[in-house]
Amino acid sequence: MEYGLIGAKLSHSFSKEIHEQLADYKYELKELTLEQVPDFIKNKSFKAINVTIPYKETVMPYLDVISDMAKKIGSVNTIVNKNGKLYGYNTDYYGFSYMLEYGKISVKNKVVAVLGSGGASKTVVATLNDLGAKRVIIVSRSGEVNYSNISNVKDVNVIVNASPVGMYPNVGECLVDLDSFPNLEGIADLVYNPSLTEILRRAKAKGIAYVNGLSMLVAQAKKACELFIDIKIDDDKIDRITEAVAFKTRNIVFVGMPGCGKSTLAKILAQNLGREFVDTDEEFERTFDISPADCIKNNGEQDFRNKESCVVANVCKQSKKIIATGGGAVIREENRIAMKQNATVIWIDRPLEVLATNGRPLSGDIDRLKTLYETRKKYYNDVSDIKIDNSGSLYDSIFQIENALNISAKE
Repeated sequence: MEYGLIGAKLSHSFSKEIHEQLADYKYELKELTLEQVPDFIKNKSFKAINVTIPYKETVMPYLDVISDMAKKIGSVNTIVNKNGKLYGYNTDYYGFSYMLEYGKISVKNKVVAVLGSGGASKTVVATLNDLGAKRVIIVSRSGEVNYSNISNVKDVNVIVNASPVGMYPNVGECLVDLDSFPNLEGIADLVYNPSLTEILRRAKAKGIAYVNGLSMLVAQAKKACELFIDIKIDDDKIDRITEAVAFKTRNIVFVGMPGCGKSTLAKILAQNLGREFVDTDEEFERTFDISPADCIKNNGEQDFRNKESCVVANVCKQSKKIIATGGGAVIREENRIAMKQNATVIWIDRPLEVLATNGRPLSGDIDRLKTLYETRKKYYNDVSDIKIDNSGSLYDSIFQIENALNISAKE
């Protein structure tokens, strides 16, 4: 390959579409084992590459020249082949600085706890010190300050997650209890998939400023691209690409009462956007070899809800999907959390008297529908970002949805 990214696991990476928006070259993702890395670097069969977890330190002995910043940090994430001579740089420093600015999180004169002690942590610590942090505390599993005693440090103002905890596919994990830090005012998570990790979800719920790692990824890619092909790219492009990639990689999840038109509208939108459509009821049947209706009939609603939660968790942690959920999926908090972690959620609302009820064991008549709606409408409202009135034509509803998503500006 000429340009690309090397790392251990890259299925979650958004780097390809970012780089190919930055400049006119093909950018490839290449997964390597630790044993393959030395030969790949020494063969020099590339023009320029990025390096990600866990090889940012591994590659350094094989480089001819390493920038002062990369030496200071102790890791390299960008390698440029200049006439057979390999130059190593660290553009993550620039990316992390930009990320804090993007998230409006100030670290000057602040006490900052950095979760993780690996290569990413080194970049974060160097940047924080240069930005004037009052004190930087490195938190690891076995260090002097670790996850069992960090809660005793009550003056923490900012937390930076520089570990992979919470990253796809192991979503939903969080290393610290935010309630332990009464002076907490900002959280930056280098993870960008999912867009709302568990630590960021908790920050959002508490009204604490937060930012994920997508803006860092784009900013460091912009700086790497400048080194790759020796050009200057306007900083304004970072925000535009960050917002576009966030939209294109985020799921769109449909919620609403049974028979409200979720699946129909989701299928149309998926076709319009060229994305994969997933219906959680259909996924339920594929997974458990029984339909939701038969599961409720044979095993009871509790068994169905338990199985449904497994399906929702698995589907919603993915990216770029258009997802139609079952009408009652929102009643469980874990499902609402799963829906929100990486999605824009759309509530499809339709007059109860025109809802389809045939073959729906929990909403078989208008009286039961009214009872269900009164129970569920709070959850629909709480989980959704957009509410669509589906009392008119399908064309009208799709127009509302695409207008609310501002798709023309993002696709």
